[in-house]
Amino acid sequence: MKTYLRSILRDALASFELESIPEIEIEKPNVKEHGDAATNIAMQLAQPVGDNPRNIAETIVDRLEYNEDKLQSVEVAGPGFINFRYARPYLYQLLNTILSEQANYGRTDQHKDQRMQVEFVSANPTGPLNIGHGRNAVLGDTVARLLEWTGAHVEREYYFNDAGRQMRLLGESVQVRYLELLGEECAFPEEGYQGEYIRDIAQSIYDAEGDELRDKELDTFQEIAENYIFEEIKHTLERLNIQMDSFFNEHTLYEDHSINEVVEKLKEKDLAYDAEGATWFKTSEFDKEKDTVLIKSSGEPTYRLPDIAYHINKLERGFDRCIDIFGADHIDTYPDVLAAVGALGYDASKFDVLVYQFVTLVKEGKPFKMSTRKANFITLDELMDEVGSDVTRFFFLMRSPSTHLEFDIAQAKEESENNPVFYLQYAHARIQSILRKVNERYDFENVDTDFALLEHEAEISLIKALHDFPEVIQSAADHMEPHRLINYLYDLAGDFTTFYLVCRLLLEK
Repeated sequence: MKTYLRSILRDALASFELESIPEIEIEKPNVKEHGDAATNIAMQLAQPVGDNPRNIAETIVDRLEYNEDKLQSVEVAGPGFINFRYARPYLYQLLNTILSEQANYGRTDQHKDQRMQVEFVSANPTGPLNIGHGRNAVLGDTVARLLEWTGAHVEREYYFNDAGRQMRLLGESVQVRYLELLGEECAFPEEGYQGEYIRDIAQSIYDAEGDELRDKELDTFQEIAENYIFEEIKHTLERLNIQMDSFFNEHTLYEDHSINEVVEKLKEKDLAYDAEGATWFKTSEFDKEKDTVLIKSSGEPTYRLPDIAYHINKLERGFDRCIDIFGADHIDTYPDVLAAVGALGYDASKFDVLVYQFVTLVKEGKPFKMSTRKANFITLDELMDEVGSDVTRFFFLMRSPSTHLEFDIAQAKEESENNPVFYLQYAHARIQSILRKVNERYDFENVDTDFALLEHEAEISLIKALHDFPEVIQSAADHMEPHRLINYLYDLAGDFTTFYLVCRLLLEK
C-alpha cells in the first residue's frame, strides 16, 4: 500500500513542476481516528512551493487520482497532513492474500541472494552463559531470523578465544579442584574461577580418569575444561532454539599470521608505530583525541588487533553484510576496528554493529548483582529452569537494544495479563480452541467465502492489524530492532481479544 500511495502522490505532485521531489514519507497515525496512513509531504514542500502546507495539501488532494477499491477517502488534517483511509475491498482482498500465503505471509525477497553473517554470543569458554550473554544470544538469533525473512542467506557465527590469561586461570582452577579430590592441598589461584561448575568439571575428570592425571601439565586441564564448557554452552543455546553455523577461534589469526600482516600493513600506511615499548594505532587520524595501543609493552595484543584481523577475514570470506552484536562495553572499541579495516582498503560500510545495553536481573523486587569470577551469578540455564526458554527469549526482546533491560523473574512467572507472554499465549490458546471447534462442527469444503460480512469495527481493526505485519517485519529487520515485532504482537493480541469479546464467533447448534 505504501508503494501505491507514493505512486499516486508523485503523479499529483507532477503539476507543481518542482526540480526535485523530497522522499515521500508514509506513516501510520498514532490515533486511529486520523486514518490508516498519513504523509507530511505538504509540509516538506512549503518552502520550495512558497505556500502554506495546508493549501498545498488541499491542492494535492484535489489532484489525487486513486482507486476507490483501495482507498475509501483522503483528507487534509491539521496544519497540512494528508490522511488516507483504506477501502473495504482492499482489506478483504488482504484476507485472501493471507489465506493464500499462510506461513509465508510477511516474507520478502528484499535481500535475496545476499550472504550475511551475524556474529553473536562470542563468550570465551571460561564459564556458563549468564543473562548478559542471554540478551546477546537472543538478539543475534532474532536479527538473523528477521534477515532470513527478507530473503538473505544468513550464517550465524560464534567467535572465541581459547588462549590467554583467562583460559590459564580456568585451567589452574580446574587443576586445583581436581588435585583436592585426590587429597592434595593446593593454593587456589588468587583470581581463579570459584563457581560450582569448576568443581563439576574436576569431578567429571576424576570420575573418568581417577588419579591418572595427577602429574599432567596445565594444558591438559585447560583443554578438558574448554571442551566441557563449550558443550554446556552449545546445550544452553539449543535450549534457546539457537543453532550456530560456525565457530571461529581467534587463535587461527595468529597461526596464519593475519595479526602480523595487519600491523605491517598499518605501518606501511604510516598508521601504526612503535613507542614506549608498545605498538600504537594512529586513531588520532580518525577523529580520536589519542592514539590507541595495539600491542602492549608486554608483547600481548589488545582486543583491537585480533578484531581487526577477524573483520578482514569476514570480508575475505565474501559476505555482503556482516553484523556484530556487542554489549555496551564495546562502544569505544569497535569504531577503531572499523577505521583500521577501511584504512587497509576494505569496505567497512559492509559492517553493522548492534550495541545493546546491559541486563539487570530483578529477583524478589531487588536487582541481583552478578560476578562470573566470584560465582555469584545466575546462569542462563538456571533462568530457563525458572521461567522457561520461550519466556526467556521473549523477555530479552521486549525492550529496544539501546535500552537497559530489567528482567523481572516474578513477572515472567506470573500467569496473568501483567505477563505479556501469558497474554499472547492466552490469545493463541483461544484461537486454537476456535479452530478446533470450527473443524468439529462445520464442513467448509467447497463453501464460498463472503468477507463483506465482516463489517464490525473490531473485525476491521483486526484486519488492519494483520495488514501491518509485513511492514513490521521489514522495519524490525532494517533497524535490527526485534522489539518492534514484540510490540506489534502484543497489540495484535489486544485487537484479537477485543474482537473475541464483542463478536460472536460460533453459533450453537
